[in-house]
Amino acid sequence: MATANRAFPRHTAYLLRLSFVLLLFIIASIDKTSALGRFRNGRYDDGFLGEPSKFESLRRKPEPEDKWFEQKLDHFGQKNKELTWKQRYFVNDEFYRNDSTAPVFLMIGGEGEASKRWMSEGAWIKYAEHFGALCFQLEHRFYGKSHPTSDLSTKNLVYLTSEQALSDLANFIRSMKKEYSMNDNQKWIVFGGSYPGSLAAWAREKFPNLIHGAISSSGPLLAKVDFKEYFEVVKASLATYSTDCLEAVGRAFAQVEILTRHMIGQRNLDEKFKTCTPIKDSINNPLDMSNFFESLAGNFAGVVQYNKDNRPSAKYTIDDLCNVMVNTTIGPPVARLGVVNDMLLTESKEKCLDYKYDTMIAELKETSWDAKACNGSRQWTYQTCNEFGFYQTSNNKSDTFGDRFAVDFFIKQCMDVYSESMDSKYLEQVVSQTNENYGALKPNTTNVLYVHGSIDPWHALGLTKSKNPKLPTIYIEGTAHCANMYEPAKSDPPQLVEARNKIIKYLAQLLENFKLESA
Repeated sequence: MATANRAFPRHTAYLLRLSFVLLLFIIASIDKTSALGRFRNGRYDDGFLGEPSKFESLRRKPEPEDKWFEQKLDHFGQKNKELTWKQRYFVNDEFYRNDSTAPVFLMIGGEGEASKRWMSEGAWIKYAEHFGALCFQLEHRFYGKSHPTSDLSTKNLVYLTSEQALSDLANFIRSMKKEYSMNDNQKWIVFGGSYPGSLAAWAREKFPNLIHGAISSSGPLLAKVDFKEYFEVVKASLATYSTDCLEAVGRAFAQVEILTRHMIGQRNLDEKFKTCTPIKDSINNPLDMSNFFESLAGNFAGVVQYNKDNRPSAKYTIDDLCNVMVNTTIGPPVARLGVVNDMLLTESKEKCLDYKYDTMIAELKETSWDAKACNGSRQWTYQTCNEFGFYQTSNNKSDTFGDRFAVDFFIKQCMDVYSESMDSKYLEQVVSQTNENYGALKPNTTNVLYVHGSIDPWHALGLTKSKNPKLPTIYIEGTAHCANMYEPAKSDPPQLVEARNKIIKYLAQLLENFKLESA
């Protein structure tokens, strides 16, 4: 009996240790929420350009292997001119006819990990098959697995600029021309969507001796700090469903404002929007409330931006959100807004809405490559603070989305995350320099086709029409961000089909020695 009594405590201690380990495992397994949100600064976690299709039948081909190119860290400075790093790229030579006139297509990586599936899918691969092109994709520095520095500290992010990225492209092209023994008759055409669409146009402008032409899809050319036009397009796009939908959204946001003023209303908001932190604890913190309202508006912005674009991750459309917002059986507009928020939380696997400003800033300040924000959020936010602005604002109390997230809210983030020097004066200065450097909406270049969709809010900063035949444009009514780049589908509207046909005809003009077959 005495022996049993002595053994019992050891057995109990073992069970307690085992229970503690299991508890830690359970905690680690729970989906964590993020104050960054799934859609922020106009981008999802995986970047502006998603996977190329949602058709399982197209995924049978083996993925290309990772290839690595020795790239310069600094193309402009003298101090670090000898430092290099490994930049990732992919190759598809399946359709390469490997003769003295065969073209070379280069897809430019953007503010997210480069997807290998773009090497076998998407409209550009159809073009490559048509013209017998060799295809490359170069991942953008500081994104995906292309790590130029040991971490993402602010002192290292000085090497993250569009100019450095463009010089990366030029250096890569020079090297591949040597590696593949290419002659000067083989024309390089660059492709890009969203920010890489801007890079595609700028690459042709800055390196016309290396790049013969570009297809720039949904690329903003005008840098702007206060991008208030973004939500103007969101509103117009919601109205394509019905004016009732847009009016319901406006009433919902107005009702949220009213509910924030009373204790019972605040509890009502907590319940409807599944807030991680009670509204009453943040009601006197204007930054928290700005983040709360911006998150709710972002639910609509993300769906509008990618409406019916054939991305596999696109679950909801404008129709889905508006079907909810006009459904009076759900309850008043604020209740319907709560249902929309629940739909988007579920889609992003978030258990609650984390709108705390300090939490968001803390996540963005993380500098390890393993940190959540380093999936591109920290890097892209830095680029907006240092070059582009692009802040999607709403600053009119009587407007659909209210006045809770004006431009000062976003500039404050730049100052809190990176440097106090990144104030409004700094932002205006760097944005002005960007526009002067690239020409904004008056580019000094040729052989670039600018493609935009009317539903896409980013078209407001792009070249959508031109009287200059040297600056051709395609404006696709009823399509969203980069829709022309995705894998063609039978459900594509006629205007999208027509746009792709125009693109292939334009490529034939650029590759004038290639006889165009019927598209």
